Amino acid sequence: MAAALPNFGNLSGCLRSQKNYAGTFASLRMPPRVYLSPPDIGPDEQSLVAEAFASNWIAPLGPQVDAFEREFAQCVGAAHAVALSSGTAALHLALRLLGVSAGDEVLCSTLTFVASANPIVYEGGTPVFLDCERESWNLDPNILADALRARPGKKPKALVLAHLYGQSANLDPILDLCAQHGVTLIEDAAEALGATYQGKPVGTRGFAGVFSFNGNKIITTSGGGMLVTEDGELAQRVRFLATQARDPAPHYEHSQLGFNYRLSNVLAAIGRGQLRHLAEKVARRRANFDYYLKTLGDLPGLNFMPEANWGRANRWLTCLTIDPMVAGTDREKIRLALEAANVEARPVWKPLHLQPLYARAPRCGGAVAEELFANGLCLPSGSNLAEADRARVAAVVRAGFPGAR
Repeated sequence: MAAALPNFGNLSGCLRSQKNYAGTFASLRMPPRVYLSPPDIGPDEQSLVAEAFASNWIAPLGPQVDAFEREFAQCVGAAHAVALSSGTAALHLALRLLGVSAGDEVLCSTLTFVASANPIVYEGGTPVFLDCERESWNLDPNILADALRARPGKKPKALVLAHLYGQSANLDPILDLCAQHGVTLIEDAAEALGATYQGKPVGTRGFAGVFSFNGNKIITTSGGGMLVTEDGELAQRVRFLATQARDPAPHYEHSQLGFNYRLSNVLAAIGRGQLRHLAEKVARRRANFDYYLKTLGDLPGLNFMPEANWGRANRWLTCLTIDPMVAGTDREKIRLALEAANVEARPVWKPLHLQPLYARAPRCGGAVAEELFANGLCLPSGSNLAEADRARVAAVVRAGFPGAR
């Protein structure tokens, strides 16, 4: 009689069950994930989205978009606002309407997200990256002056000035330099809604200001952006190009190249609900910063992103640097310790002149931005960050410093 063969099917099922149980126990041991800057949605957004559904205005444009534009313009003190599909779209249209084309140089902050520079290339321009200052981590006016002096026979077409991590750059000297050299300023305020310069909201001092409502921003529409301007004709041109440049006709007539860049009515409803609570969200993010400063500010070699005396930051993200020669640890060890504790933290922006995409692009300076990238870390900073999670983040950071109590 043949020997009975083992039931590998049952064995396999048993092993799968053991693996599932192991995974379940592991998940029970691991605390919930703490994200860097998650969306913070409330009942106002739900109510306004329901209103959009009830009206059957689901496609792009509609009364929610119109209201969002009016309310946003009032919030930042701009004459006109145009709701678009992203902050990148807003910057792209600003550069296009400014007339950037092949051969044009456009000055750009180097310590920022790549979306600050990519639209320059969309239009055939060449980005020229400028270093930042230690006082605010934003573009250094002295570096800007050097860059302008270095190009006496070739005037840059524009300056894309990023207001970094929710803090305004030092606008007055930058505006003075732009005026002296005939350079048009575009404010990239994607991270800076709710921040001020000399008591006034950022984003309204140049040719155009652009904002982002990506999922991690201080207010979100899931995905979206806004262009603001004092020029009504410019706003109308942006609306025209953002709706596929459709000419007035009973049929679809197009004489110019356009884009599908307008924001949907549903997403605008979310944005309206978010905007109502902007001041609260700024207050909570600033409270996060104050907590981290109080609980971690005594650690050797750890320094927080300074708040310059010319404005008030929204503290979109709490950012710090760790000097490894003083701290006995470094940015990456702390980041990995946070990740092991299921906490999301990220290095500060990698300077654009170090990105493979822009390795051959011209630049002026760069050492400050490189140092900030090497040592800089962004901590969880959401406006809905629970006190217990905030304390957990601080405890992991503190534990990573040798000899810290």
